[in-house]
Amino acid sequence: MARTERFDAVIVGAGQAGLAVGHFLARQGRSFVILDAADRIGDSWRRRWDSLRLFTPGRYDGLPGRRYPGPAWSFPGKDEIADFLEDYAQRFQLPVRTSVRVDRLAVSDGRYVLSACEDRLHATNVVVATGAFGRPRLPSFASELDADVRQLHSDDYRNPTQLRDGPVLVVGAGNSGAEIALEVSRTHPAWLSGRPTGTESPFRVGSVPDRLLTPVAWLVLSRVLTARTSPGRGLRRKALSMGTPLVRVKPQDLAEAGVEHVPRTTEVRDGLPVLSDGRVMSVTNVIWCTGYRPDFDWIDLPVLADDGTPLHDRGVVPSQPGLYFVGQHFLSSLTSALIGGVGRDARHIAKQIASDPRPA
Repeated sequence: MARTERFDAVIVGAGQAGLAVGHFLARQGRSFVILDAADRIGDSWRRRWDSLRLFTPGRYDGLPGRRYPGPAWSFPGKDEIADFLEDYAQRFQLPVRTSVRVDRLAVSDGRYVLSACEDRLHATNVVVATGAFGRPRLPSFASELDADVRQLHSDDYRNPTQLRDGPVLVVGAGNSGAEIALEVSRTHPAWLSGRPTGTESPFRVGSVPDRLLTPVAWLVLSRVLTARTSPGRGLRRKALSMGTPLVRVKPQDLAEAGVEHVPRTTEVRDGLPVLSDGRVMSVTNVIWCTGYRPDFDWIDLPVLADDGTPLHDRGVVPSQPGLYFVGQHFLSSLTSALIGGVGRDARHIAKQIASDPRPA
């Protein structure tokens, strides 16, 4: 039976960003609900590839009101983070509803209306916290690959057992591509295709120099180089267009593992991928580490730019009072999409909701 419910706020997404906002709204005594399409809190992490580990140590992986329970200088795996999020929601008794997919967000009679199957939820405030990873982005020519070539996006990749025997072309030379290429090279001949990021972390993750500099780097990236400062805005443009530096896997690691770095993949010819230098890659597997595109098609409001990204000022949508975004890349700083960085933006959004003069 269809239901109609009313709340002060509805949060869409029960990842780290949505849960962090929920923590602050609960302290305000708000009537709110957190909706998530997954079957279980943390599933957005659980479905990443098996060997994925965070770049940030445990001391920077907590959420408001709760530190990450593991060792301060450990680097949690994706399942550990998923379990932490689930425990966080339970500890603070956050009103999360799983297996609820929001199909449409619109405005009616001055209030937001969210459609979820046959149900309708009315709210004065809506926080979109669906994360920085929207829909997998694939090149238009991906569909032209021969059916005998096994192709996966990094969103679907779990481990090398999914691959067919024979060579692998990993397309996309960022952190995901580098880590996956190194992993598959242990069982398959592998090439890494794409334009190098041009930068890499100067120290090994977890090394003594890394431990000494991480607190300083975190402070600078989260408090100094922000969307409010000229250097921060410059870094934002570069980060969004060029990607982040290589952190855990170095070019030397790839070379020592026998992974050859090749030019960009630009087309498919006779069912096989072709590089920008004209080389045809005779491979049996292609892994697309080509990123994601925004997934806000369900928002039926004029709040998106031409590229599909939200128009906002530190998560606040000026044209739609009561509508907010959180957990996006560089919402306010380079750490905005990181689990340890969402807290500042979540606190800011909760304060905006608290100061909203409109009746609940």
